Amino acid sequence: MASTIQVRVDDDLKMKSDLLFKELGTDTTTAIRMFLTQAVAANGFPFEIKKVVRNPYDSLSEDEMLTMLEIARTHANQGMVKDADDVVAGLRSKYDL
Repeated sequence: MASTIQVRVDDDLKMKSDLLFKELGTDTTTAIRMFLTQAVAANGFPFEIKKVVRNPYDSLSEDEMLTMLEIARTHANQGMVKDADDVVAGLRSKYDL
């Protein structure tokens, strides 16, 4: 006996996924069946699911980073600091950690 699963998706997503799977030599129904098979085999999602958090400093040059560190030192010397626990709490709240 076979069961039917119905899923509502945006028309654009359906069109793009149909095209992608056709280019890969299969169809969307088969791709979904493959996903379910792999999920059962993996006893979970068959891929990593995580929230992407970009590092804002990746794009800085060494000189830009050194300039920012110097500004931070100046601020610290002037007493312009925040309590670490408050900063961590703010980050946890902002990024749902």
